[in-house]
Amino acid sequence: MSLARIAHAIILSWGWRRALIALASGALSALAMAPFNAWPILFLTLPVVVWLIDGAGSGKFGGAPAAALTGWWFGFGYFLAGLYWVGNALLVDAQTFGWLLPFAVAGLPAGLALFMALGFLVARWLWVRDASRILTLAIALTATEWLRGHILSGFPWNALGYALSAPLALAQTASLIGLWGLTFLTVAIFASPAVLIDDRKTSRHIWPVLALTLLAVMGAYGALRLAREPTRWVEGVKLRIMQPNLPQDKKFNYGAKAEVMRRYLALSERASGPQSTGLSDTTLLIWPESAFPFFLAREADAMAQIADLLPRGTVLITGAVRPPDASPPGLPISRAYNSIYAIDHDGTILSVYDKLHLVPFGEYLPFQTAMEKLGFTQITKIQGGFIPGTRRRPIDLPHAPRMLPLICYEAIFPGEITTREERPAWIVNVTNDGWFGQSTGPYQHLQQTRLRAIEEGLPIVRAANTGISAVIDPLGRIVARLDLGTEGVVDAGLPASVATPLYGRMTDIPAAVLVALAGFVVIRRRSQLNS
Repeated sequence: MSLARIAHAIILSWGWRRALIALASGALSALAMAPFNAWPILFLTLPVVVWLIDGAGSGKFGGAPAAALTGWWFGFGYFLAGLYWVGNALLVDAQTFGWLLPFAVAGLPAGLALFMALGFLVARWLWVRDASRILTLAIALTATEWLRGHILSGFPWNALGYALSAPLALAQTASLIGLWGLTFLTVAIFASPAVLIDDRKTSRHIWPVLALTLLAVMGAYGALRLAREPTRWVEGVKLRIMQPNLPQDKKFNYGAKAEVMRRYLALSERASGPQSTGLSDTTLLIWPESAFPFFLAREADAMAQIADLLPRGTVLITGAVRPPDASPPGLPISRAYNSIYAIDHDGTILSVYDKLHLVPFGEYLPFQTAMEKLGFTQITKIQGGFIPGTRRRPIDLPHAPRMLPLICYEAIFPGEITTREERPAWIVNVTNDGWFGQSTGPYQHLQQTRLRAIEEGLPIVRAANTGISAVIDPLGRIVARLDLGTEGVVDAGLPASVATPLYGRMTDIPAAVLVALAGFVVIRRRSQLNS
């Protein structure tokens, strides 16, 4: 069967066949994300999107409602296949949250699919039946993906631009235009084969050729950047990341306090290889998010054990739940902060950072008081929800350059993680992906964190409870890692930062200029065809 016959069958499809095609295309598109990284699949699925929108034109109101419904089915398939793992978090305490499993696994994709529906709707409104419709689709989906990353606290997980982040050479373009610029290029490049069925035989091959040329230019730029910027190291800094692979039922069980501490202490001192000297020459020891099933600063014995563990000159960076400062000792605590502590070798707390960007339904509930009265609670079971921090700020540490702390999914928000006034030299990201089990979720989280390193030109050191812990240089090279589902330690130097790239200086402005230029081309083409 020829490409034209396949395309025309898709264009003319309607009803359940049309929904099924969109659903399947969306689900297959999720293979472009980690850990599969099968990004060429989009050369097959995004042209189908173009043909589905072509076919919506025969519906009411210029086909906009039909395009929106098609977009919803595409988005539902995409997010269902890409985010199924959120259900694992509900199985940690299945007795309490198990009944919510179908609502989370299907409800979250259904809600996020509304953004895809809006993108298809806007694209159909601006649609022109020539090759410029590829740019129209890229503009519309970039805009709605950006909205998904910002509305209702934002959730830019698996944004389409991450398809171009797995080949490290292609990912270097993020240093110029960031995630949203990559999203525009992803749609424009991979949707281009759709024009091969157009009537103008003399020009229909131009767009796919331009797309492949652009892909090659991106690869060449990335390869040159990687060759010119080898990994450099900060002199005198040695990192040790401890990955405990602690089961969730122990991580939040106060009765397991002694066992948790024994495990952390023993692992932290473990030799990582035949040449390992343990903690004796370690500058920074890093433990993961919410490391303890208790309030660390109020457990004198735990603080004493940490002080005994750390050699002179070694600092511990660890996640911990922190009670409010005004909460009197000995009284029940209803709310808390999700925090990072920096602790010196004598047990002194050098600095504290409180998480700013909390996870909806995980760390707080929308309309918290009303929902708690109805019997709902967030997964972490902190009554009243976690308290958000007040500001993001770098931390000064002894014997190490200035560090920016990030907790869990704070690392997935492009353009929000650093301040231009207080640029750090590196980023530490502590997380607990154990909620999501042995699934694709932790791989996706690592993929997104790696792109932040490229955008900002800063190394990122990642400590994850169950993995994947890693040391990432400022060009996204993973120079050390511990795999998912393993326990142990990894020793590494601290990569040095590079000069602030264009995206680090201008954030989303280059991507906005790119989209605006494409919009100018589309508007001009529409006016030419309508004149």
